Amino acid sequence: MTTVKISLAGLAESQHGQVKYASAFADEHIQEILLIDGHIIITHNSPNGDEGITQRVERLIERFSHGDFGFKENILFENKVDTPYEGDIIAELAERKAIKVLEPGLFIFREPFSSLMRFLDYSFVSKIARRFEGVQEEQYPAVINSHTLNKTNHFTSFPEHIHFVTHLREDLDVIEAFSQTIREAGGWDQEKPLALDNNMVKPNFMMNPSTCYHCYEGLENETLEGDGIVVTAIAKCHRFESKNHSDFGRLLDFSMREIIFVGKPEFVKENRLKSIEYLKELAVEWQVDSLLEIANDPFFTNDFQVKASFQRNQEMKYELRLNIPHVKKSIACSSVNFHSNTFGNAFNIKMGKRNAVTGCVGFGIERWAFAFLAQYGLDEQQWPATFREQYHAWQEKAL
Repeated sequence: MTTVKISLAGLAESQHGQVKYASAFADEHIQEILLIDGHIIITHNSPNGDEGITQRVERLIERFSHGDFGFKENILFENKVDTPYEGDIIAELAERKAIKVLEPGLFIFREPFSSLMRFLDYSFVSKIARRFEGVQEEQYPAVINSHTLNKTNHFTSFPEHIHFVTHLREDLDVIEAFSQTIREAGGWDQEKPLALDNNMVKPNFMMNPSTCYHCYEGLENETLEGDGIVVTAIAKCHRFESKNHSDFGRLLDFSMREIIFVGKPEFVKENRLKSIEYLKELAVEWQVDSLLEIANDPFFTNDFQVKASFQRNQEMKYELRLNIPHVKKSIACSSVNFHSNTFGNAFNIKMGKRNAVTGCVGFGIERWAFAFLAQYGLDEQQWPATFREQYHAWQEKAL
């Protein structure tokens, strides 16, 4: 194991975290990544050596530094609250067996965490989604067709996140040989090679990375009536984020409630603005220590800086971030997005003769639960009175 230190001198400090995130994908032998005093410190056992790691990370730094755009840093709203809990909530939940950590980013959730998740989703539907006239609920599969995902440009924008779903070829010899190989090895051995290219078909499905993609797929080649539609759905989403899964709240498999707007530009923009106000109201009502700011997606492309700066300067993405006192950082728990006509064009969704525009607001259910408990702990007497009363009222109805 060796350590390499790489300077981030050419980057704005606001970009350091994004370089750290992307560096996890530079080499599969990286063990740990730290940010210290304007440097990125990488511990690894890569056969490419320090030089190979340095070259790859410097390629990423170059990608992030293109252009003179900078990042438009705007906090639109801040709800500062002096919350009572500062402990390591993950450790406490694990100790109480309220969660079971299977591996970084992959958890089993038990009571009371599992109940809190259901209450939060119920609240996002009843307090926000149902305020939009004519909202319809849909349910989606956990997998998505490669043809659909291709239309969203996910393969080129976020290739590092994709979980591929495949299966053994429909070939008796292949199936029997595979089974025999596992039997002879005494069971599945992660370290032993398998002839995957020969045995498995090219993936036709991926684990769904985003709830709203299925909504657009379901509207493909349709012409919508009136000003547009509002849909809400919750889905299991999957994103591989490498060593970043050790970060607080960054899950491999997570639940995403979304409210999705598809229609005329003004319809989508007005509803998006309403959703921002509803989010702010909820943050104040529940007394969560939070802020709403302009953000960008973590595009994994050579033109990252152009895409990210455009997204920020056009204010196409806002994030509601909740503070995590124990780690002295905040995490994004909700996002509010405007896609313009990107998905309307991709899926040929019509409003009259023009393609529809889309937007959505998302709620990461596990993140909301983790962040709330990170601020208030498991002692319900310490919770804000309004939140506690709503939770208890829901429990009586839910049971």
